[in-house]
Amino acid sequence: MLLRRTVPGAIKRNDTGMKRLLILIASIALGAAAPAFGADLAGQPVNIKAPPFPVVAPINDWSGYYIGLNGGWGSSHNCWDFNGGTSEGCHNSTGGTVGGQIGYRWQIFKTVYGIEGQGNWADFSGSNVSSAFPADTIGTKTDAFGLLTGHVGYAFNAVLLYAKGGAAVTSNTYHVNSVANGTELGRNNDVRWGGALGAGAEVSLTPNWSVGLEYDHLFMQGSNVSFPTAIGFDRVHQDIDLVTARLNYRFGPTLAK
Repeated sequence: MLLRRTVPGAIKRNDTGMKRLLILIASIALGAAAPAFGADLAGQPVNIKAPPFPVVAPINDWSGYYIGLNGGWGSSHNCWDFNGGTSEGCHNSTGGTVGGQIGYRWQIFKTVYGIEGQGNWADFSGSNVSSAFPADTIGTKTDAFGLLTGHVGYAFNAVLLYAKGGAAVTSNTYHVNSVANGTELGRNNDVRWGGALGAGAEVSLTPNWSVGLEYDHLFMQGSNVSFPTAIGFDRVHQDIDLVTARLNYRFGPTLAK
């Protein structure tokens, strides 16, 4: 009987077949797992950061009550007619003014409506030599005025442009002096009513404080003025121009939410 010998270093056939089988199984397993792995990777959400929302500037709201101060310059144009028919000439009474205002505004979209009351101390004074009586100087002083007006305007966010109109009242003093020595020959005063038209611009500095500039023209009714020591009367016609700077403090809504 022959004995089978194993040559040292020779590869066993059973081991080689086993290795080939394992390699084949691993290849099949990897081939089957690859699509699932790829599907898992494809299914992962991509984390993309959304862009930030644009910053919107706050919209200024002019609605609410307000109170403020004003000051500036005025000129009162006064023409005198003796007994309503004989002209004595005209003069401008100019000077400074300071006062206050209080009002309420409400805003609908960009249109702003309002109502305001204003009262001012004034020092508008002027005179001229009477063309009918050359020995006399006639003069007018406006020492106070008031306005009650409605407003309508358009808001450009923090800037408000507006027009106004309503009633006006002035307090006036009239005098007749001697040209020769300046002696006062007569004095009287009155309160007269009229109308007002104006326009202005206002800028919001903070949510509550605003500053503005305004022009107003007052159309005053003619008034008959008599003097105790004189015979007859003078019919005095008056118009007033005003330019004032304004500072307001606003209560109520300031910024739209």
